[in-house]
Amino acid sequence: MSRIGKKPVQLPDKVQVTLNGDIVQVKGPKGNLERQVHPAVTIEKKDSVLEFRTDDNDKKKVALQGLFRSLIANMVTGVSSGYEKQLVLAGIGYRAETRGNNLVLNVGYSNPVEYVLPDGVNAMVENNTKITLSAIDKELLGQTAANIRDIRPPEPYKGKGIMYADERIMRKAGKTAGKN
Repeated sequence: MSRIGKKPVQLPDKVQVTLNGDIVQVKGPKGNLERQVHPAVTIEKKDSVLEFRTDDNDKKKVALQGLFRSLIANMVTGVSSGYEKQLVLAGIGYRAETRGNNLVLNVGYSNPVEYVLPDGVNAMVENNTKITLSAIDKELLGQTAANIRDIRPPEPYKGKGIMYADERIMRKAGKTAGKN
């Protein structure tokens, strides 16, 4: 049994949830999100609480119950307070800047790399090496951060690359001089 699926989702004061069949719409001060819910999961709204149920205890349906409870809870948090993810550029000459809706990265290639940010994701660059991404959609934010990190992933020998702010890179020892 899914313990996460059984936990109700508390709705903050300024968040409104609308249930239209299998479509859930969440509106809050930061924006609007909507998601289609699997037909095996039913959502009940009581006052300012959302409860998730399945019709039987089939293993896959219980897993879906926990999944959609987490997704809806992330939507509620996103429209009320939003999400942030930080990336750090490590390396000599590595820098970033924003140009409109584009993120321009100089990360050791012969030409700068331009990354077009998707709608709903905002980027802010501090000190040319710290990128702060913010959005209301947690899934879109995480995918965008992963795509930016894939432009130049951190390497284990010198520690150069684009990494998450809380990421630790396990360093490897380089080659040693000749043995006698």
